[in-house]
Amino acid sequence: MAGNTRVGVDVGGTFTDVVLLPPDDELVTAKVPSTDDQSVGVISGIEKACEEAGIDPSDVDAFTHAMTVSVNALLEENGAKTALVTTEGFRDVLEIGRQARPDLYDVNADKPAPLVPRRRRFEVAERTAIGGVRASPDENEIRKVAKRIRDCGAESVAVALLHAYQHPENEQLVADTLREELDVPVSASHEVLAEFREYERTSTTVVDAYVTPAIDAYIGRLEERAETLGVPVPRIMQANGGIAPAKTVREHAVTTTMSGPAGGVVGAAETANQSNLDGLVTFDMGGTSSDVSLVRDGEVERTTNAEINGRPIKTPMVDVNTVGAGGGSIAWIDAGNALRVGPQSSGANPGPACYGRGGTKPTVTDANVVLGYIGGSSALGGELELDVQAAHDALSRLADEAGLESALDAARGVFRVANANMTRAIRAVTVERGHDPRGFGLVAFGGAGPMHAAALAESLDMSSVVVPHACGVLSAYGLLAADEKHDSVKTLRSQLSGITLDSVESTYDELTDDVLSDVEKPETAAVRRAADLRYVGQSFELTVSAGESFDAEAVAERFREAHENAYGYTMDDPIELVNLRATAVVERESPAVSYRTAGEARKGSREVFFGDQRHETPVFDRVGLGEGRTVEGPAILEQKESTVVVPPAWTGTVQADGTLVLSGGDGE
Repeated sequence: MAGNTRVGVDVGGTFTDVVLLPPDDELVTAKVPSTDDQSVGVISGIEKACEEAGIDPSDVDAFTHAMTVSVNALLEENGAKTALVTTEGFRDVLEIGRQARPDLYDVNADKPAPLVPRRRRFEVAERTAIGGVRASPDENEIRKVAKRIRDCGAESVAVALLHAYQHPENEQLVADTLREELDVPVSASHEVLAEFREYERTSTTVVDAYVTPAIDAYIGRLEERAETLGVPVPRIMQANGGIAPAKTVREHAVTTTMSGPAGGVVGAAETANQSNLDGLVTFDMGGTSSDVSLVRDGEVERTTNAEINGRPIKTPMVDVNTVGAGGGSIAWIDAGNALRVGPQSSGANPGPACYGRGGTKPTVTDANVVLGYIGGSSALGGELELDVQAAHDALSRLADEAGLESALDAARGVFRVANANMTRAIRAVTVERGHDPRGFGLVAFGGAGPMHAAALAESLDMSSVVVPHACGVLSAYGLLAADEKHDSVKTLRSQLSGITLDSVESTYDELTDDVLSDVEKPETAAVRRAADLRYVGQSFELTVSAGESFDAEAVAERFREAHENAYGYTMDDPIELVNLRATAVVERESPAVSYRTAGEARKGSREVFFGDQRHETPVFDRVGLGEGRTVEGPAILEQKESTVVVPPAWTGTVQADGTLVLSGGDGE
């Protein structure tokens, strides 16, 4: 709201990013190293931003936050000690999974171990069929199961009974009884994901139970520290690209699994809206990984078929493709003497060799230093002075191991391999899904993204790169722009031609009540309705808008258009309705940011290498470049949290909001 002071804080693997927007609309940004207890770094970052803005933390009116607590728990497999309660005879659904192997032609490919080992998976005798409940569970048996759960030391419980998505009565009884008997969180599948497919529903429920204690404890610590500092209770970015009250997130922890990357994509979508671009590939390169996604017609692409560390998660989330290639990714030589980059990362401590904190392994950031993209006068995050010699030493050791002549040759190789990894990620969300990347702009952000963006665009024949003013902290900026969102789904399977309007509308009424119950001010929310459909006989669905009133013919036509776009053809076969979806949206006012130039633009020049060519390249202070200013490549544009590389044959133009648009791509 106008006049309010807003702050957004995004925690990454290496840095915690902060964006503060005071009433004068002049954006203040800050970076601090991420901490083991993320709440410590969050508060430190807010204090730093407030000090720079000259305001007291108690003057902050709204605090929005994205973190990596839940995804870290999944990746590092250090979540809660979880128990699973399921229908008798279905104890091993979680372990059996699907017949698809991670690698089709690898007969020795291993699936990840279940988050709940067999000894903590319990059965209850009950049965639900298509017509309803056939046999209810015995409460005494449930209490005996509760005792066994207590005895095994479980810290959280997931309940996923057969067909509970359709008839939840038995599952509700089990969950309620366990909540009475146990002093641990209980996640019930019909509350987490009321959708068919037993394995995916069970997996999603288990993930929710697995991360709930960590999320609950973390938000509790953060709320205490925020109260001490005098800032409001945070609202939390969810994986679906919308924010939610902290209380709601603590009850639906699985919704935070891709919290951080979602903020960046939302920030990029805001850039798309302000730049009048129809389609964007978002490219977020941080210290540990790179995230790629799509924005089409100003809308963020979402998916309900995500997988993290081999575990399916069916809740709606921003469709992000992640590769282990970030600024801190370590370069190494494999057994075949090939140069590899990542997925191992040097993290924030000790970090790349050039940080001067004791790191000795060569990283992508060290390669960028050797190539001249980052100079000795650069100060990462505005304060971290670089050790250029340490970067050269690390790359020299890599060159010796690889049989290359110099640190420069090794740096070129690291840069090319890292770019190849990221190019594959961009192809995965464009070419592999029927989109021609040449028709999209590439939005580059994150600490390292703008250094690599033009080179990636050239390799994909993309002619436009967009670098937002707050590119180094765009995920945090996206938190200021994100709307409040809540999702709900329910399976309603029927051929579309035979569906009754009453059954559809009554289900939508249930879904509407469900999503509005999570909204702080329900009267301010708009409810968007969607439906999942497929041709009869197909295995998977496409999601289309269902409109304010359900019209079967109109929905069928939207499905055919979506099928044509996704697969290149349509059929005359009957269409099956599978799931109904509702999303409650409370729109927030987009941040109005003033862009003001400060100081001299030209800082000097340095030797920079593009491909095999050396160029004496001018270096600019990006915040000294005013609206309409054009920069011819080669050029380096430095700012506090990031560096933009403009290669030869590229041109950069500054827009009114400070966004830099690069065009060209003829290359050398």
